[in-house]
Amino acid sequence: MEYTALYRRFRPTTFSEIVGQEHITTTLRNQVIADRVGHAYLFTGCRGCGKTTSAKVLSRAVNCLNPQNGEPCNECSICKAALEGSLTDIVEMDAASNNSVDDIRAIRDEVNFLPTVAKYRVYIIDEVHMLSAGAFNALLKTLEEPPKHVKFILATTEPQKLPATILSRCQRFDFKKISEKDITQNLEKICKECKTQYSIDALNLIAELSEGAMRDALSILERCSQGEDNNITEEKVKELVGIPKLEYIYGITKAILEYNVDKSLEISNNIILEGKDLTNFLWEIIKYIRDIMILKTTNNVSNIYSEEDKKVMQDLTKDVNKDRLLQIIYTLSDLENELKWSSQKNIIFQVGIMRICNRENMSLAERVDALEEKIAKGNFTISNNVAKAQSTNKLSTNSEQNVNNQVQKSSSNANNISKNEGSGSKVGSQSSENFWANVINKLKEERKAMLFSNLNNTKAVLLDDMTVGIQFANGLNSFGKAVIERPENMNELRKLVSMELGKDMRIKIIDKKEDAKPEETANKIDLGIDINYID
Repeated sequence: MEYTALYRRFRPTTFSEIVGQEHITTTLRNQVIADRVGHAYLFTGCRGCGKTTSAKVLSRAVNCLNPQNGEPCNECSICKAALEGSLTDIVEMDAASNNSVDDIRAIRDEVNFLPTVAKYRVYIIDEVHMLSAGAFNALLKTLEEPPKHVKFILATTEPQKLPATILSRCQRFDFKKISEKDITQNLEKICKECKTQYSIDALNLIAELSEGAMRDALSILERCSQGEDNNITEEKVKELVGIPKLEYIYGITKAILEYNVDKSLEISNNIILEGKDLTNFLWEIIKYIRDIMILKTTNNVSNIYSEEDKKVMQDLTKDVNKDRLLQIIYTLSDLENELKWSSQKNIIFQVGIMRICNRENMSLAERVDALEEKIAKGNFTISNNVAKAQSTNKLSTNSEQNVNNQVQKSSSNANNISKNEGSGSKVGSQSSENFWANVINKLKEERKAMLFSNLNNTKAVLLDDMTVGIQFANGLNSFGKAVIERPENMNELRKLVSMELGKDMRIKIIDKKEDAKPEETANKIDLGIDINYID
């Protein structure tokens, strides 16, 4: 007996068997019941979500001799012939290989003939976006006004490539990705029918790897079931798909969060020696860090992780903030793009991981958080300088005098700016502080995490009537600058600032650390104590 692939063997034969597309199958079934089936349909959605299957069920339902509640009976001569592929009145065409004008002209000539056996002649054109421009033009008139005995069902994964003239002539149904829960339940049902042993964790992993495509899930299940022991386990799925062990993913994530270059290189060397695909491994790290961030934010995580895995992930979230996790995800995504175009993937991968583990790339916010954490835990010692301790009062007096001098100097500078710039006299005023505080609050409310974290603790100054300068007193690192200067972020800032000030404004970034002169940092206040931090 000839072997049949699982996705063909368990292809649904009725609308009720199609998983996860009830919003579409219900509508189609009601149209069949009411005898109001349209002349042209467009089924769109991701691969393996049920487009072609639904088209086949619909083609049988409209021709079935004994329809049952809008479903094909699959027992009459028409249904059986259609299931066997011998019914000439239901034509399936793959537009990927039959995309010329001549192919469509052949259809245009055939539609004038009555069906041989069935009530309707149904044309199912799969991957319709692959048709040439001339083929689309040849199809237009026939698709708009076909004979009463003809139905068209077009299926595609890329509807944006279809001409508007085609889209406007079809009833469009958008198929959604099938949920992991529905995929797992269907896989469990199939395993029981095939008498295949399985673990629910393995099926959950397959459902996640399929990314909403039932056909992909069945293909992975089929690969995992073809073994001597006939037992599908989570480890077996990971081995066949090529997913590195979770201990590797956890280990390199922990090394990145702890800035441990040696450990990250050790793990990456092991991955390379085992011959694992680095792009796949990088994707797993990104997904793992994403799940850590979700766990930290919502205290919930994917069901592919065991309770022990969740506890390990919670331990990782204790010493890291969400901004750091976001930064790592963005950096790893950039590294993934670099790998795609590189012929030296091993070198690019390891250098990229080393760059992420470099403490010099730590943002200002992270350094402040680390300092506050050390102070809160008491991980430092304070040693008094004996010579300076004897002159504490004198030091305090000198410090106050220095502070007063700084205030007077700042006031003098502000007055000079007011005299020289005229319209810039509002710099540092209460109104400018209020409008910038409102902008920062709106970024926080709108969950613009990256912008908010990089602009927090900055000041805004009115340089002229049309320009607002954003001052970074402690300097701006390359990562923060790249985030802020993204076109979408600059447009968002400009929009919020313009709304607050009631007119169109420009934005200018001012890095005070770069502009500072040596003499401006020479006058420092000595606190008379030495702080030694203990790591």
